Formats: sequence, C-alpha cells, structure tokens
Amino acid sequence: MTYELPPLPYAYDALEPYYDEPTVRLHHDKHHAGYVAGLNKAEEQLAAARAAGDYALIKHWERELAFHGSGHILHTLFWENMTPQGGGQPSGELATQIAQDFGSFDAFKAQFTAAANAVEGSGWCLLGWAPAFGKLIILQIEKHQDLSVWGVMPLLIVDVWEHAYYLKYQNRRADWLSNWWNIVNWADVARRFAGARK
Repeated sequence: MTYELPPLPYAYDALEPYYDEPTVRLHHDKHHAGYVAGLNKAEEQLAAARAAGDYALIKHWERELAFHGSGHILHTLFWENMTPQGGGQPSGELATQIAQDFGSFDAFKAQFTAAANAVEGSGWCLLGWAPAFGKLIILQIEKHQDLSVWGVMPLLIVDVWEHAYYLKYQNRRADWLSNWWNIVNWADVARRFAGARK
C-alpha cells in the first residue's frame, strides 16, 4: 500500500486571519508531504527486510515507521479538526462529557491550552477518549509518537511544532493557540467522539 497526501478540506487561505495561507501551504505541501514520503520509505524498507530475511536495521525502520506514520495520522486529523466556520464551544454529548471530565468547558480549555503551551520542543496536544478509563483525557505528545497512552482515540489535536505557526507567530506559541481556538471544528470532534464511544 502506498500512502498519499490527502488534500486539504478547504482552500489554503480559508483559515485566515487565524492561520495564514503561507504557513498552511508550507505546512501541508512540504511538512505533511514529507511525513507521507517517510512513511512510504519505511514501509518499503521493512518489506525489503522481510524479503531478504535481513533485519539488521529493523530498529531504525520501525522507529521511522512510528515517527512518520504518526506524523501522517496526526497531521490528517489536525487539518480536519479545523474549519473556517469554527470556534465557539461544542454541544450535545461531547459538551456534557467535557463538563463531566474537566468540570466545565472553560476548565478544559484552560488545561488544554496550558498543556499545549508546555509541550517541550516539538510536538502536539491532544484531547482523546480513553476507553479503558471511560473518560476524556488531555495528552502532550513529543515528536509525533512519544508520551502516548495505549488505546486512546484522538479527537482534537493542535500542532505546536514551530513549523505549524512560525511564519505568522514566530516564537509566540501562546498567540497561535489563542487564535487556533477560533477555527476548531467542533462538529468534527463530536463526530469522532461519537465513533470512539461505539
């Protein structure tokens, strides 16, 4: 199977003024595309290792698979988690669960924002459904694959690698996050939440 870069679900400039067109274009067409290419290369090399029975580099290519595969999955989710008509607050069962697990939407937003701001170096912040716990949890992700909890199903994610915001916000991650809340696609998050609980 060959993986392909999925198209954006909106125009490059659709998330302006919160997310600028040059960054969206570079982020999608270069960075996300690079993770897709890296994933395909890792798959090819693992297939070659199986065919040759030579696993001398298995540790390297398994790491590459985890890094690039996670990067591809997270970026795809990231693009779908945003919309030009975004922002505000969720409703329905998702809103009820957020209030139950975090006390209120404002408390959730404060914790999520603080966690995203505190990610060390390059990474992500994620709201996920943890079936084993029966609740929503917030996770920091270093790189694309570190600090995960097994079984957690991602619902909402924000990219805090510098390439995600540097052209417009430079080193002001807090400003990026403050503006990102205006383009959150709560309908997409609610759809994922409903699917995760089935």
